Parts: sequence; C-alpha cells; structure tokens
Amino acid sequence: MTRVLPELPDLPVRSVLDEIGEELDRNGTTVLVAPPGTGKTTLVPPALAERGLRVAVAEPRRLATRAAAARMAELLGEQVGDRVGYAVRGERRSSANTRVEVVTSGLLVRRLQSDPELSGVDVVMLDECHERHLDADLLLALLLDARGGLRPDLRVLAASATVAGDRLANLLGEDTPAPIVQAHGQTHPVGTSHIAPLRKESTENTVARAVRTALDEQHGDVLAFLPGAREIARTRDLLAGESDVDVLPLHGRLPTGEQDTALQQGKRRRVVLSTAVAESSLTVPGVRAVVDSGLSRVSRMDHRRGLSGLVTVRAPQAITEQRAGRAGREGPGHAYRCWPEHEHSALARYPEPEIRTAELTRLALELACWGTPDGSALRWWDAPPAGPLAAGQAVLTALGALDASGAVTARGQRMVELGLHPRLSRALLDGSARAGRRTAAEVVALLDDDGLARDTELATALRKLRGKGPGSQRWRREVRRLEGMVSAPKDPPDAGDEAAVVALAHPERLARRRSPRSRTYLMSGGTAVELPRSEVREDPSGMPTSEGLAGSEWLAIAIAERDPNRAHGFVRLAARADQQLAEQTAPGLLSDTDEIDWHDGDVRARTVRRLGSIVLSDKALETPPADALRAALLEGLRTEGLELLHWDADARQLRQRLAFLHRTFGDPWPTTGEADLLAAAETWLEPELSAAAGRTDLERIDAGTALRRLLPWPQAGRLDELAPDRIEVPSGARVRLDYSGEQPALPVRVQEVFGWTSVPTIAEGRVAVLMRLLDPAGRPAAVTGDLESFWSNGYRQVRAELRGQYPKHSWPENPLTASPSRPGRSG
Repeated sequence: MTRVLPELPDLPVRSVLDEIGEELDRNGTTVLVAPPGTGKTTLVPPALAERGLRVAVAEPRRLATRAAAARMAELLGEQVGDRVGYAVRGERRSSANTRVEVVTSGLLVRRLQSDPELSGVDVVMLDECHERHLDADLLLALLLDARGGLRPDLRVLAASATVAGDRLANLLGEDTPAPIVQAHGQTHPVGTSHIAPLRKESTENTVARAVRTALDEQHGDVLAFLPGAREIARTRDLLAGESDVDVLPLHGRLPTGEQDTALQQGKRRRVVLSTAVAESSLTVPGVRAVVDSGLSRVSRMDHRRGLSGLVTVRAPQAITEQRAGRAGREGPGHAYRCWPEHEHSALARYPEPEIRTAELTRLALELACWGTPDGSALRWWDAPPAGPLAAGQAVLTALGALDASGAVTARGQRMVELGLHPRLSRALLDGSARAGRRTAAEVVALLDDDGLARDTELATALRKLRGKGPGSQRWRREVRRLEGMVSAPKDPPDAGDEAAVVALAHPERLARRRSPRSRTYLMSGGTAVELPRSEVREDPSGMPTSEGLAGSEWLAIAIAERDPNRAHGFVRLAARADQQLAEQTAPGLLSDTDEIDWHDGDVRARTVRRLGSIVLSDKALETPPADALRAALLEGLRTEGLELLHWDADARQLRQRLAFLHRTFGDPWPTTGEADLLAAAETWLEPELSAAAGRTDLERIDAGTALRRLLPWPQAGRLDELAPDRIEVPSGARVRLDYSGEQPALPVRVQEVFGWTSVPTIAEGRVAVLMRLLDPAGRPAAVTGDLESFWSNGYRQVRAELRGQYPKHSWPENPLTASPSRPGRSG
C-alpha cells in the first residue's frame, strides 16, 4: 500500500490514488474519469512519482503546462524545477531531482520520435483527453504503438473530465478494455441561469451585462469565457467603469507574467476574462461565478480554397458543463449562460475532433517519420481522413520532405528536428540562405506565434517587436532559439528579404492585385483574398498611392483566413513583394503553356506564363495545333449553340424532316436535337471544322449541306418520298410542308384546295398531314385533319366571315365542284 502524501490537499481524487497506481501496475493502461476540480491534474502525478515512477504529464496547452507544474510544486512546498518541472518549446525547467515533468503534447511527440523507447519515463499521463486536440490524438496513437513493441512496460494513463470512458478504455486495452477508475466530484452545488442576448446585441455586450449581474448576485470572483482575445479586449473596455473590481484577461497570447497574475487571487474582487485555456486543467482561485458566452473559436480547414480559419462555433454541452463546474471548485457557485435556455438541449454533446477538421501536413510528416505514412498501423480514436492526409503529403513532397515513394528524406528529418510546421521549417532553412539567419528567424518566430502580429503589414509588425511592443520579449527569445538551430551560409546574403521568407513558407499565397485600384488579390493557389481598408493610402484627390500594402502589385501573404460568410478570404499579415521575388521563391509553380479555348465568343489562342493561377504574360499563338483548335471550336458550339452556324430555310426544313422521320421510323434515321447534333458534330461538320479558325468561319458553314452527311444509306434516297419537302395541291402550286410541330402541317390558302376531299398522307401513308387553311392574305382561317367534314360544315362559317372581306376572291357555295385558284387570282 502506497502512503498518502501528507502535503497534498484532500481532494476527491485522493480516494482513488492507490487504485490508479495498482491498475497501472497490473494492466499498463488505465482510464481516469474525474470531473473538473477533483485534483486529477495536480494530485495524480505526484502520487505516481511517490511509487517510484518517473512521470511525464502531457497537457494540450503551454499555459496549462506551466500552471500545472507550478501548482504541483506549490503543493510540495518546492520551486518548479525540483521534483516537478515543465517543458514547452524553447523553455524547460527541470533538474536531476525531477520526477514529474509536465510537457505539451506536441513536445512529447517530438521526444517520442527521437527516442521511441521514451527513456527516463515510466508512465505518461495524458491530461484532458476529451478536448481531442490533434497532437494529443497522435501522441496517444504513438504511445500505444510503442507499448506494443519497444516499450511494453510503459504505463499510459488517460485522464479526462467528460469523455465517454468506455470508448477510451477499448482503445487503450488490447485483448480486453483497460480498467476505468472514477473519481466523483465535490458536492458544491452550481446553479445555472440563462441571460439571452437582446435583439442585435453583440456577444461582448451580453457577457458584460451578465458579468454585472454576477457581481451583484454572487460572492467571490467571476470567470467569464469568451471565444478569443479580440472579444476579451472589447469586453474589458465595456467593464472599465466597474469600481473596486480588477478586470484581467487570460489567454495564450499574453506574456507569462500577465498569465500568472490572472491565475493568482488578488486583494480586490476580480473578473477574469478567459478563452478556452481556463476550461479544464487550469485552476483560477476565488471563482464563485462563471459567465459563459457559449462560444468557442476553433480552427477549420477549407481544403477547396487552401485556407484555414479560426471559426467561432457554439460550444458543445460537454464544454459548457466544464465551464460551469469552475464555479463550484471552492464552494457553492453559479453559472450564467448567455443563450436562451431552450437552445441548450440542441447543442452538440462533445467537441469535434481536431483531426477531422485540421490541415494535416505536420501530421503527415510525423506519420512518415514513424514509418506508417497513412497511419494504418496505428490505433486511433479517429483515423486521419484520407483526402486531407494526401493533401498534406503532396505539400511535403513539394517541400522536399518526402521522396516520390512517400519516404522521409534527409531534409524531412531536418525539418522534424526543428519542431516547426514543415512550411516554417522550410522557410527557416532556405530563408537563412537567402535572407540571413536573423531575418529568417525573426519572420518564422512571428509566423509561428501569429498572435504577436497586431498589424497587417509584416514590416510594421516586425519593427514593433524589435522595439518593445507587446510580446516582444517572448518573440526575441524564440528568435534566438531559432537562429541557433541553423548554420550560417558561407557567403552571408544581404539580410532583410522578409517577403522571401514568407514566400518560402507559403508559395501558394504569393498574390497579385487584380486591378490598380482594387484591394482584392489573387493568390497563386487560386483563391482571392482582400486587404483591410486600413491598408489603402490615398492622396488629397482620393486616388490610391503606392504606400501601404494595397499600393503594392504583389504580396507575400503570411496569414490569410477564410470567412464562411464571404466568397473570398481576408489578409491578416503580408509583406510587399514583386514578380521577380515570386518567380525566384516559387519556381515549382511556374508554367508555360499554349492555351487554345473558346473565350468571350471566339477562339482564343495564346501562350501563357503562369505562377500557379496568376497570369504573368499572355502572347498570341499564331498557329495553334489543329486538334486543340478543333476542340476550341467544338467548345464554342457547345457554349453558343448550333445557331452559331448558317441556317437558311432549307437547312431548318431538312433538320425538321429528319426529326420527323426519326420519330416515325426510328433508326437509322438520325435524331437532330441540339444535344444529339452537338455530340455528333465532328461527324457531320467535317470538313468544315478542319478549315475553320474562329467564329467567323463557323458562321459561314452551310448547316444544310453539312447536315446531309447524317442521312443513312441507302435510305437517303427515299427522303423526298417519305418526308417530302413540298406537296402539289389542286391549284398546281407546290406548297412547302411545315415539320416544326409534332404533326406535319400544310399551310395553304382555302381557294387552292377546292375539290380535295381527303388530306394527303406521307411516310408510306402512316401520317396524315394537318391542313392549315389560310385566308387570301395568308392568315389562319381553319385547321382540320378531315377535309370532307370541313367542306360540309366548317366551310360555311369561313365563307360567311371572309366573303365580304375578300370579295374579289372565289367563295363558291360548293367547294367540291369549284375550280381551285392560286393566290392573286379572283374567282
């Protein structure tokens, strides 16, 4: 039996500390389900260390990593770096006495890649598994794989506040599920109220209103959750008038000192405005009221546009429960939810796993280094989706990190060692050779911590960081670290080519302005982005000047995000560039192609030089290849229709006659609908297509002559017999049949068919012609399919109506015995 550590507080998880240790000894893997405030983050690791184990605790965020280590060291009465230490990228505090080290999930993945046996570690505790961060999911998969091979003795403890324990236990277990240990939370009750937004009220105003209510109704400090730093700043301004209250921000972009201040109870009452960093493993002391905006900001990848974006979404129920639980850690509390109560049940239950929504280039490199490029050899909560993973592999191949077979190259190994996103690794390595180590390190440090950028123009953002702007100390520390990781070139370049470093990281974001006065740019990847209006400088007359980012024809865009409500993205950080820089930094995107297509109503033949989707030059092509020209002409016909050809009355009549024969007899008589004729255009339009070069030539093609090529052999000889163009009527005239309707019709004046007793038939007598009888002026007088009935009945009414109108024409009482007459003759 392991002794209970006397220096640890009496939190609910103490009752299961021995059970956790025994299950890990017996099974190697265990799931700990414990609500917020039970002490799982701060009590379990020291208790495991007391059993003689060396413990690595994986946290999803840097802020939580430092805070957890500080809290454990405080409980032990020691300084951080003694028995409890921590490590985040670029910073480590530990010693030979360290038995518990808190690290970020991403950093532990790096250690595991460089040392698959994870030497010096006996147990890994994965904290806050339910948050489903990409690094945490990957770390769990790699740890389970290591246990199955090199380190069967490595213990893995997965701890979570809200996760479905059974699913996690099945994942951790091999033949049988891993044991689940549960620690029940404290009994401090937490009430809930809903403060719904007023009509057109902003999130910040609703939260500020709820904070004031909490200050009036509750005791203790208030913790308010907002989606991001911008909302925190606005809400802080709204609460600036509150007396006797300290309003403090808390988010990952703050300097360490300001973060520590927000995590320490002060002399006055506090309102802590926090992002998601305070949802789980962090403890904010003194809090007895929580205000929840109900919103979270998450990264989403738009694979079609090639842009990732921070999207504000509704927080799922599991997250809102965690947030509310923060009010009950030290005593009875209350949670104020800024949405209507009836909407709560419609919220999603759990967060969307990041692996389903994120850009996967970095994951693809980690998997390739582990020896399973598609990840199929690993056990996942959710396997990486094939499409985004393949897209990430394509990026790595273009960067030289993977070879044609998908294996990691020496360059790829170097990128992994740098611990950066592969794009930033490439920018640091190649940028150092082009722009110098210092410039490359400065730009990469900013791109890797984009919260440091308060300005859209990169040069301005760097100038402020080189001074004493917000975050400059953290930035300088990272610059020094990065600068020391790359060797200096033999012939140092002229430093300062900041745009080139950006372009090396994101060649697909090289962009060219669409027009001289436009704020919209087309990126080489094919996506349009827009600069903020603040980047447009105007002279006194209102004309744009060359100053500001909008005054540059070319940009190297460092950060561009998508807006789900707009057709294009927007630029958050960019540097001025030019075409020469674009071509030098992205030679793989350059192409010279001959393009022959149908454009704006005619054939366009040109030689085009492009950088990705950006047209650099466009020259006319004098002699386009025949097959490409033919394809363009056919495209024109499909686009504009067959009316592009010359159709006289005879051609239209032939088309209608063929359609009639196909309806009546079927094959081999051809169909002549638009789609059918277009599909067979290369057959019936030869040789005219071969001789054509553009729209004018198409308009000269005699469609009737060409159409006769579709006549079937030997049936073609019976065309005039089966579907005659004209029929001779009693007057002796040959009248053209009308085949435009479903039934062929004969438009003829009444006087010309005196004496006819039956309508003519065509198509071997199968089809009776519809008689469309006209008055002397050629206007419709009657329509009939039965002449005998018409002469007996309908003719009398026609005669009565028209006789007075056309007195010079013959209107006999008995049309069957009257002589027919042609137009113009009087009877």
